[in-house]
Amino acid sequence: MIVDRDKCIGCTLCKQDCIVSDIEMIDKKAHIRNLTCIKCGHCIAICPVKAVSCDDEEEYSMEEVIPYEKEDFTIDADKLMNFMKFRRSVRLFKKDEIEEEKIEKIIDAGRFTQTSTNSQDVSYTVVTDKLDELKELAYESLKQKGEYILANLTPETAYLEKYAKMWVYFYDMYKKDKKNDKLFFNAPLAIFVSSPNVTNGTLASSNMELMTDALGLGTFFSGFLLIAAKDNQPMLDLLGVKDHNQLSSCLVIGYPDVKYNRTVPRKEAVVKWI
Repeated sequence: MIVDRDKCIGCTLCKQDCIVSDIEMIDKKAHIRNLTCIKCGHCIAICPVKAVSCDDEEEYSMEEVIPYEKEDFTIDADKLMNFMKFRRSVRLFKKDEIEEEKIEKIIDAGRFTQTSTNSQDVSYTVVTDKLDELKELAYESLKQKGEYILANLTPETAYLEKYAKMWVYFYDMYKKDKKNDKLFFNAPLAIFVSSPNVTNGTLASSNMELMTDALGLGTFFSGFLLIAAKDNQPMLDLLGVKDHNQLSSCLVIGYPDVKYNRTVPRKEAVVKWI
């Protein structure tokens, strides 16, 4: 990170806001030492005169930096709450393909999500062309897991019996007619989110879901597909993921073939005020 000393007015705002204390004042001008800097960009965002920039344009393009405008950046709190209340997990999809620019916006929603120490260690596998191949691997994996559970039931694993039967049934139905797709529900797209830090991947996934809804698309988080990928090397190889433990989520996405007319009730929040 660098400071243009000709522009710097010595306001010290960047120094005050630097979480890693990497900024000092020299001759009443800000100086970034770049010793503990994590390139979070707070100094760029807070500078009132655009004196701070990133010296690594290949990874951090200053062309992406947008000045704050209230009309473009402010969301009414009640409308945001209603937007979140109205979202539903969609499992009825149209056959329509999803435009590439919409997929890119969904990825950007993940990319601009905060990560601990600004590690930006979240990656994305977008599955479209190889979706049929992924389906075959996923159905086969869940069938095998289901059969193993059913053949080795114990009191400790009894709660898994219903899922095991479900996975075997899903496999049989899919093999009879591939329209009977109870894993992807014939959606045209799946995005796997992975990170060595499960929190980073999960936060990114949540923002991606909100963007998906904002684009007029529908999605659901598939826990079954994460289970299918567990210890399944062919599936992990297809996804380009080395360790199934790094898989944070899978968003199955498509244009919804269902219309909801209202929100739904929820239990009261469990809150402790201390």
